[in-house]
Amino acid sequence: MPGEPLIVRDIEELRAAPEEYRLACEKIVISHAINELHGVRVYDEPAIALAPTVYAKWLTLRVVMEEYGHHVRFFELGRKMGIEERWMMAGLTEKAPLSIFGYPMKTWVEFVAIKLLGDMAEILQVEDLVQSTCHPIRDLARMTLPEEKFHAQFGVDFGRELCQSPRGRAELQAAVNGVFPMMPAFFGRSGSRNNEIYRKWGLKLRTNEEMRADYIRRARQTVESLGLGAPELATVDA
Repeated sequence: MPGEPLIVRDIEELRAAPEEYRLACEKIVISHAINELHGVRVYDEPAIALAPTVYAKWLTLRVVMEEYGHHVRFFELGRKMGIEERWMMAGLTEKAPLSIFGYPMKTWVEFVAIKLLGDMAEILQVEDLVQSTCHPIRDLARMTLPEEKFHAQFGVDFGRELCQSPRGRAELQAAVNGVFPMMPAFFGRSGSRNNEIYRKWGLKLRTNEEMRADYIRRARQTVESLGLGAPELATVDA
């Protein structure tokens, strides 16, 4: 876009922004509100019962609290932006969740793999928002990023603990083999029109392809740091 980029400092300025900009911001906020809620319901809250120790349950409860908090923050931002609550709730109940949420988690080890790999993907998404030209979204992302990093580190720490025994290592490797191939789709389609608009207005910095490639690189490094292998991917496109 020629000239100086549009900077939106508060909700009032957002209401006065061009329609394409406002609608792009709404899509980002609704998507995060929906996916944060899906994730905590499908994985984090059920994992409390799966946690093997009191300490693990305590840390899992912290993850649950923070993930619900992420949903609440994005949902409340959506309300301030003027997104009708009925639309938000319809999105939360009717919009198809990301494919990762279809993974049938049944064990603590699988939850560890999901934190290890899934929250790393969320980190990349939030990293792209911390420099957003929409400051209400940028500020929320800056609040959220440290917590997402804790959640990913949760997976690394408990993953390292599991790898101390041959059985734990084998179980975690099997879980990684199941979760990792689902993750590239988290970043959307190549050549995405929505992503093009986000980058046009400075709401996001990178293409879906760039974020997906960065994720695969980081995920492989993390898995290999635990002495595990990352399975080959049939495709890196969504």
